[in-house]
Amino acid sequence: MKVLYHPGREEIELSSVLYALSDPIRLYIVSLLRQYGENPCNFFEVPIAKSTLSHHIRTLREAGVVFTRSQGTQRLVSVREEDLEGRFPGLLDSILKAYEASGPPRRPDVQD
Repeated sequence: MKVLYHPGREEIELSSVLYALSDPIRLYIVSLLRQYGENPCNFFEVPIAKSTLSHHIRTLREAGVVFTRSQGTQRLVSVREEDLEGRFPGLLDSILKAYEASGPPRRPDVQD
């Protein structure tokens, strides 16, 4: 199985994290992971193709926001809270609080 790239804590860049969290679907994914903990990729109910979901998770992983590990045939995803907090104290909390203050986390395709 292919070895996935995860940047080390000191390699995580602020611009990459902010870019990764600027997309509504990726922000929704991180919000769900923070709320429910580690989950497989098929946990996320988003109105996009599986390949597009994989792209979003890859963007989050390569930015250092999430960690992906293989277990059997599944890939489990979790937020790298400790690394992000160590690198940029309070950043993830601030972004997710602002996101949640804008309304309850909901699927990005749901319109009011």
